[in-house]
Amino acid sequence: MSHKFKIGQRVCRARIGLPDDKGTGEVFEVLRLMPEDQTGEPSYRIRTEGGERAIRESELVAARRI
Repeated sequence: MSHKFKIGQRVCRARIGLPDDKGTGEVFEVLRLMPEDQTGEPSYRIRTEGGERAIRESELVAARRI
């Protein structure tokens, strides 16, 4: 499986389970593409207010352009 998002792309956390998901309001920047986990799902390092964190692709949606 390849990565859906690119380095530098702006993303939001997905609101899991909601139809037509637009993500939460907080916007993050993709810093690094990380290897797939044991299930084959890609993950990322994103910049947050508190620094950096790892997150799975299924937890992200693209940020809306303004």
